[in-house]
Amino acid sequence: MTTPLADVSTKQVLQWIGSHLLHYKSRVVGAVIALFTAAIAWLLLGQGIKYAIDSGFIENAADTLNKATVMVLAITIVACLATYARFYLMTWLGERVSADIRNQVYSHLLSLPPSFFAELRTGEVISRFTSDTTIIQTVVGMSLSMTLRSVVTFVGALILMTFSSPLLTFCVIVAVPAVLVPIKVLAPQVRRYAKESQDKVADLGARIDESLHEIMTVQAYTAENAERLHFSKKVELAMDVAKKRIHYRSLLIGCIMCISMTAIIFIAWVGARQVLDGTMTVGELSAFLFYAVMAGGSVATISEVIGEVQRGVGASERLYELFTTEPAIKSANTHARIPVKSAATNIDISKAAPRIQLENVSFAYPNSKPLFDNLNIDIREGERLALVGASGAGKTTLFQLLMRFYDPTSGQILFNGSPIDTMPVEHLRHHIAVVTQEPVVFADTVLENIRYGNPEASDEAVISAAKKAFAHEFIDNLDERYNTQLGERGVKLSGGQKQRIAIARAILADRPILLLDEATSALDAMSERMVQQAIDRLMVGKTSIVIAHRLSTVQHADRILVMDQGQVVGSGDHASLMKSDTLYREYAELQLLS
Repeated sequence: MTTPLADVSTKQVLQWIGSHLLHYKSRVVGAVIALFTAAIAWLLLGQGIKYAIDSGFIENAADTLNKATVMVLAITIVACLATYARFYLMTWLGERVSADIRNQVYSHLLSLPPSFFAELRTGEVISRFTSDTTIIQTVVGMSLSMTLRSVVTFVGALILMTFSSPLLTFCVIVAVPAVLVPIKVLAPQVRRYAKESQDKVADLGARIDESLHEIMTVQAYTAENAERLHFSKKVELAMDVAKKRIHYRSLLIGCIMCISMTAIIFIAWVGARQVLDGTMTVGELSAFLFYAVMAGGSVATISEVIGEVQRGVGASERLYELFTTEPAIKSANTHARIPVKSAATNIDISKAAPRIQLENVSFAYPNSKPLFDNLNIDIREGERLALVGASGAGKTTLFQLLMRFYDPTSGQILFNGSPIDTMPVEHLRHHIAVVTQEPVVFADTVLENIRYGNPEASDEAVISAAKKAFAHEFIDNLDERYNTQLGERGVKLSGGQKQRIAIARAILADRPILLLDEATSALDAMSERMVQQAIDRLMVGKTSIVIAHRLSTVQHADRILVMDQGQVVGSGDHASLMKSDTLYREYAELQLLS
């Protein structure tokens, strides 16, 4: 149902990161200027050394030596200040780009339907957000800066070496291709295992997320040792891949260092012979060796950083895959709205209860047999419809289709005669309030949990909704009342309390369509009666669909649909179905009346 993670190229990833850097052109320019300033200053240091040796030390001129020392110190200060500016700006850019990427990818993920997250585990997504963005931050903030600095330094040193000794410079140029060989051969392996290593770490994150969220089940079944063993195996798998990455990266650094140092030693030997022959001065050789060491250090830095850059590209690819994943549910680019079938001129369009029709709807989950086959349901404006049936009959799936978490494989769903796939998804869902059988409570305050149904609502409106849901009394007894933090997944509340928070949220949302998955199932008898009264008031003027498990629910319904294996097999009120429908009567005796 959802487009799988797309294959991406390094070029696409670099362009993506580059597009974020372009938002901060002034800082990028500042960092580049600082980088060139520092590189040029360090290069000029070689000329200062040459001047100090040839004109001061060799000529035994104390004044000249003093001037040369002051000049070298001044150049060093300039280089240090420029290095500070470069480091600050590049680190800031790394942090900023990483933050922007997190925002961009998270915003895109919120547009993907539940089917995507059914395929990709939440823990892996979290890993991509944390460890991968941290790697990008390091690459942009440090590794990229070091690479650019090293390239500039290498080119500048090569130019200045040419003025000192063309012969020795030729030797350096001959050595450079030898250094590039291990980079060409080994860098792809570093990148490959870097990405694979990140995938294995993501598996660890997914397992931790799953086991710790279900810690009560783990401990209840004394599965701690099994979980430890399973996790340990995943850790070792990640370690095996990390060892390969470390091997190739270490081999890359070692080979380049060996080639670089061998080249420098050979060049120093050739230069010493030239000094003995009188074709070079000691100062020129000192400056040349200074530049040769700088050039060799630059190549060594590039070789070391290139592994980190490759790792960063691998991490960026994983994030870019998320960002480029296309949702299967396409929001219409029109301004279509749910038409209002009422002649009243004072009606609030956003609150008008619509008629809902399913026409020849067929649907199957991915890799599953069809659930609905030419399903037809017509729900009148403002009708209270109850759905009854065994698990797997398609009741919850019907809710998901109405909210366009999935689209039918054929047929269409209409609100007031208008197909819902012609409306913007945001507009469609803004008309629907949902209360699930297992209510969702966020790790936030009571106030914000209820206000989730209407972010613009005042505190007074939130409290009023809580009172209507009969939640105010228990909220008032919490330590900080409406400002109490409820903990992850509402761990501080009982099941019934969480249910009433969810109902208060739906009351505050005040939307024209209500989808209730047995909203009173977690309540005791007294609370159920009070909340049912609140729901009855809430349903007035709204089109309501309720998945029913209790007799109290179906007795309040205008009509009951009996569903079995994705089909409607019975329709009517409770009394008529008890007389005419065998399946409903059996279900009522086993479930509703129990």
